Amino acid sequence: MPERKEPLPDFSDVQSGGSSTAPSASPARTHTVVKGESLSKIAKRVYGDAQQWRRIYDANRDIVSDPDLIHPGQVLKLPDA
Repeated sequence: MPERKEPLPDFSDVQSGGSSTAPSASPARTHTVVKGESLSKIAKRVYGDAQQWRRIYDANRDIVSDPDLIHPGQVLKLPDA
């Protein structure tokens, strides 16, 4: 086997870390509905303002067809504050 003549690349200044340029997605917060809850009660607890219920509703239109009818066991996505 012939001897390699060109110098090897110097990676001594390379720092470890992620190689992707895509922003890292933080895991979405969720809430499992329990008996007696409403979107406004959840919004009050999560955001400190019951009027923010629409944010939760808008994020969950795929599973909530009527904002007045949520059911125990449903797992709702909670948009960031």
